[in-house]
Amino acid sequence: MISLDRLEQITGRFGYIEAQMAEGGGDIAALGREYAELRPVVEQITAYKQLLADVEEAELMLDDPDMKELAEEELPALKAALPAAEEALQLALLPKDAADARPAMIEIRPGTGGDEAALFAGDLLRMYQRYSEARGWSFKVIELSETELGGIKEVTAHVKGEGVFARLKYESGVHRVQRVPETESGGRIHTSAATVAVLPEAEDVDIQIDANDIRIDTMRSSGAGGQHVNTTDSAVRITHLPSGIVVTSSEKSQHRNREIAMQVLKTRLYDMERQRIDSERSADRKSQVGSGDRSERIRTYNFPQGRMTDHRINLTLYKLEQVMQGDLDEVIDALTADHQAALLAEMDA
Repeated sequence: MISLDRLEQITGRFGYIEAQMAEGGGDIAALGREYAELRPVVEQITAYKQLLADVEEAELMLDDPDMKELAEEELPALKAALPAAEEALQLALLPKDAADARPAMIEIRPGTGGDEAALFAGDLLRMYQRYSEARGWSFKVIELSETELGGIKEVTAHVKGEGVFARLKYESGVHRVQRVPETESGGRIHTSAATVAVLPEAEDVDIQIDANDIRIDTMRSSGAGGQHVNTTDSAVRITHLPSGIVVTSSEKSQHRNREIAMQVLKTRLYDMERQRIDSERSADRKSQVGSGDRSERIRTYNFPQGRMTDHRINLTLYKLEQVMQGDLDEVIDALTADHQAALLAEMDA
């Protein structure tokens, strides 16, 4: 049963934030974020309380001879709507990941499988780019290292838009592909893999980096395929000495490269801290979905059978071509629902 006192506290807080924003007081940016987070919850609370009021009113009408027939007609439908309204409200009340609304960095690296793994990493990059475009997000590759065959040694992309991390966070892990490589003359199916890491973008308030903890080196920028002739040392490499993290950026502007590299470094350090806190919190339980375990094999893309299988929720879709074109909503929706069900089970335990 949902606590009505808790609902009153939430609506009271929402009213206070609305008043503060109308008066222009406080930290407007922080208030705006909390307002946006609470508004859908308050909408569900309002709908739920209205339904409860309608049920109560209909039950009172049963004592009125003139209204009894109408009440008997309406009451079953109103009561039947209560479980769905309560479930929707419980979902809205689930604890939110503070990073869900943030932009994200996607890092993709080939795993086992040599050239075929590098080509598959490129396929994954294009899949996420198409998915981002379909959702109206901004997708920008900020660091790319390619193989001679057009595969990818390593790539980092920056994705901005509404609810980016909330949708993409389930993509972290090992993605396995089974297909016949173009270079395979015997028609044998090869298995290779690529690792995807989705990191919520850090904000300045999250991570403070001491200037003494980093070393910044400038290098000659080579550009794509060696065609970018640049006689200035514009590429930037930043080494974070305490963690050993190394970040590079090689756009044309050295100033812009410093900005990009620092943002990627902050994001990786922020992710490390999130992983540490999550590991401590979940030491006594194992949550498959959303655990962010980068070594976990999460999905298989089987080209001969035209299927994609997500191993965390045993979901198989026979629409591999559409998936590779960026049609990821069905699997992401299923992963989100599974994660929400796990959270609800924890709350009930």
